[in-house]
Amino acid sequence: MSATDSSLLRPKLLGRATVNVVVAISVLYTLLPVLWLVLASTKTRDALFSSDLLSLSDFSFVRNLQDLFAMDGGLYGRWYVNSLLYAVVGAAVGALVSVACGYAFDKYRFRHKEKLFGLVLAAVMVPQTVLALPLYLMASEAGLVNTFWAVFIPVLFNPFGVYLGRIFARGYVPDEVLEAARVDGAGELTTYARVALRMLGPGLITVFLFQLTAIWNNFFLPMVMLSDQDLYPVSLGLYQWNSAASVSPEYYPVVIMGSLLAVLPLILAFVLLQRFWRSGLTAGAVK
Repeated sequence: MSATDSSLLRPKLLGRATVNVVVAISVLYTLLPVLWLVLASTKTRDALFSSDLLSLSDFSFVRNLQDLFAMDGGLYGRWYVNSLLYAVVGAAVGALVSVACGYAFDKYRFRHKEKLFGLVLAAVMVPQTVLALPLYLMASEAGLVNTFWAVFIPVLFNPFGVYLGRIFARGYVPDEVLEAARVDGAGELTTYARVALRMLGPGLITVFLFQLTAIWNNFFLPMVMLSDQDLYPVSLGLYQWNSAASVSPEYYPVVIMGSLLAVLPLILAFVLLQRFWRSGLTAGAVK
């Protein structure tokens, strides 16, 4: 190898090493809290503050799991079911709504279309916490405060999902295919349901995953809307227990165990649907 080739290769190797170091630090930053959560969930209350988490002594995983579902009459199980209903059903319906709206913005012409889509993009910039009080006042007028619907209905509409839906419609659904379906006599709803929606499958899964993550981690809206503990999602319920732990330390192990179980649905969803999610992220990248 000549000196010139060696000098050209050195910056490439240095750049690759730098990238690897940055990736390794990012992975550690992401996984260390999860590792701590896994280890802490196996410890008793006293061991959490007095022993090394890496030690094999004071193993109490099963006991903590039993205490979690027995605490306060089994409230955690109710909270978990509530979160699944809010997140899974809400994300599924919300993804269908978002993709349908995005499809309409991309494939149809109507008055002030781009201006309305500009409002959608502007809504993406608005933090959800800013909307909590107006949503509360609207729910109060409708008599929905402290009900399931007060949390479920607002999560069905996501401006970012509409934006993604339009991008996916443009990348996955050729206009020629829709024209061919119309020539064959298919109506607009039939064309969308039987032709376009099937082609939008990867995009639908991608929007679903984004919606699922946002709704599962939603905290401020349930806190504003709900006062009945039986309607709490996991995030709000664990926050309440964590606040009580300063007075009643027996809540510490169950909060940690509950937090560990709370991340499992998101991990499972991304693992099972990652093939569709990856292909969805590349929509329109290759023609």
